[in-house]
Amino acid sequence: MLAKIAVADYMSRHPVTVSPDTEVSAAFKKMLDHKITSVPVVDGHGKLVGIFSEKDGMKIVLESAYNQSMTGKVSEFMTAAPMVVDVEESLVDVAAKFQNSPIRSFPVFQEGAMVGMISRVDVLRALVSAQ
Repeated sequence: MLAKIAVADYMSRHPVTVSPDTEVSAAFKKMLDHKITSVPVVDGHGKLVGIFSEKDGMKIVLESAYNQSMTGKVSEFMTAAPMVVDVEESLVDVAAKFQNSPIRSFPVFQEGAMVGMISRVDVLRALVSAQ
């Protein structure tokens, strides 16, 4: 049954984003305020250039332990060229991608444009709804 459910049915359609020049502290605040585990990093034209996740944040925690400062731009720590999924992919295919990736959410694309985000929690929500 889940194989017939598309990403479009459970993705978040209005993702919270940051720019490459966003201070990491501001990116963390956005993530915490919105209760999300990652944010797409987009340039001035709305083009995806990376993803900034909790995992990237761990690099900052370790670095701040040494230099006693949590400063820097998202572009210094983000994951460039993140894995993306298509809006028409099945949730089963996306679940397989999640299983093989440390990233907890993927940008969703349709015809070359980012149209949303899908998270592991979204896939689980679909599973429960299908019961």
